[in-house]
Amino acid sequence: MKVVPVRDSLGMFLAHDMTEIIPGKFKGAAFKKGHIVEEKDIPRLLNMGKEHIAIIEFNEGTIHEDDAAIRLAKAALGCGVVFQAATEGKVNILAAEPGLLKINYQVLQEINELGEMMMATLHTDMMVAKGTLVAATRIIPLSIENEELEIMEKLCAENEPIVQVLPLKKFKVGVVTTGNEIYYGRIEDKFGDVIREKFSELDSHVFKQVFSRDDSDMIAQCILDLIEEGADIVTVTGGMSVDPDDVTPEGIRKSGAKFVSYGAPTLPGAMFLVSYIGEIPVLGLPGCIMYSRRTVFDLVVPKLMVGEKLTLKDISKLGHGGLCSSCAECHYPNCGFGKGGLS
Repeated sequence: MKVVPVRDSLGMFLAHDMTEIIPGKFKGAAFKKGHIVEEKDIPRLLNMGKEHIAIIEFNEGTIHEDDAAIRLAKAALGCGVVFQAATEGKVNILAAEPGLLKINYQVLQEINELGEMMMATLHTDMMVAKGTLVAATRIIPLSIENEELEIMEKLCAENEPIVQVLPLKKFKVGVVTTGNEIYYGRIEDKFGDVIREKFSELDSHVFKQVFSRDDSDMIAQCILDLIEEGADIVTVTGGMSVDPDDVTPEGIRKSGAKFVSYGAPTLPGAMFLVSYIGEIPVLGLPGCIMYSRRTVFDLVVPKLMVGEKLTLKDISKLGHGGLCSSCAECHYPNCGFGKGGLS
């Protein structure tokens, strides 16, 4: 840092904020620290009584905070996100389209451990709308050495993107509703409408709903028939508890589905079942999905719709953060539900 005459400061970087006072009208920073002095700024600085100002000189290989923050954003970004112009060394990163936010949090931590640069994000696996602020980055000092940025860029290049928003596939959904009481018309089915609404939120649709007695062989055949008709995913409702009459899990097994997990460490949603017939997910949905606003469904199904094939570890990790607080006014996904489980 050095002091120079204002008239000689063109193109130089201010070392600190320049305060301007207009009695009765304004008091604040006319120019921010790091501002590059332009021709039009000279008269204003002189009117502020500044004959000399403190400026920062950059050596060869030193990068200004704005340029450095843009390089960090460019290196970290994957698909489905865009960044805005740098302001005072900060760059905001937005969702370009709706989808599932994915954060490479291990590499994010490595970047934040490099020093003199930072990136903060929303939580991974959140559903976000177009235009959502999903991350922001900045350089801590006014400048940074190029070699430090090169270390960061190499780290990003060697790994999956730090920030991306994955689009959801439009699923053709088949629904099997079980239960003698519904099959024989003793009560009206209410679950089907809930499933339609849930998948509509995810821009997919239920193409067919079929009904089955509490008969494991019939349930199995209904699942297979829906897959034969082109279902990308099959959900089975009813009969998911451990009562002797609840044969839905056995029916799913008889369809040839390979179980990933029967039971999930989430509330609501403990009796959730995940299985696959080939690449097609077959889900057993517990009754809580019908009456609870947010459940295990909201934590798992979006992952399936971006093409993830879930494992037992994926399900077991849901326990940390898997307890919904059942708030009187739901703020999901802007809450703690489903926000744990990182390892």
